[in-house]
Amino acid sequence: MDYIRITSIDDPNFRKLHNLMGEIFPPEEVLEYELWKEPLEDPSIRVFVAVDGDKVLGATEYRYYPDWNIAMTDFTIISKPGHSLGRFLAQNRLKDLQQLASKNGKELYGMFAEIYDPYRVEHHEFGGVKVMDPFVRREVLSHLGYNRIDISYVHPSWENNGEAVTGLDLCFMPLDENIDALPANLVKDFLTTYYSILSNKPKEWFEMIDRLGDKGEVSLLPL
Repeated sequence: MDYIRITSIDDPNFRKLHNLMGEIFPPEEVLEYELWKEPLEDPSIRVFVAVDGDKVLGATEYRYYPDWNIAMTDFTIISKPGHSLGRFLAQNRLKDLQQLASKNGKELYGMFAEIYDPYRVEHHEFGGVKVMDPFVRREVLSHLGYNRIDISYVHPSWENNGEAVTGLDLCFMPLDENIDALPANLVKDFLTTYYSILSNKPKEWFEMIDRLGDKGEVSLLPL
């Protein structure tokens, strides 16, 4: 299996990946095909696919922020069980991020991720792929070392329609296991930058950002 980066919507593997996203994720989580052009060409956004022959079996998108020395996992897709895709993608992603941090003269501080809370959201089938089930994915993130950030989390819909998407937790995986809290301003600044591409944000999101501005730090809680 090969770990291949995609940097253009004209890459044949991207069409396969976008089709896969449409099968796995709910519509509000999938950016339109043409809107991927600039993100894929952005050197800070890293989209990799797991390719077996001519088939895209899995994918992960993430980005590294050198000023904060943190990363964000945008998504991970595992289309089939029995290929160790989760391990393959996680190991290659971390290796790549550690190399980016090393070039930045640092050791990676940690990584953000969003995860559905299956106890609050029960209707997402994720294409019927059991390994993408929120219960499974939540346990996988926990095993990897992610913790839930202690905030009431919402995010703007990727359909850019001003809707607030709920039922998710924002998580963080510190590379230092002794870290049990994050500066609230780091979370606020990260979210503000991360969602800057969306012009139509809900009031619930702005209220969450304001609440973060009033805090000194936010705790990291078990998943």
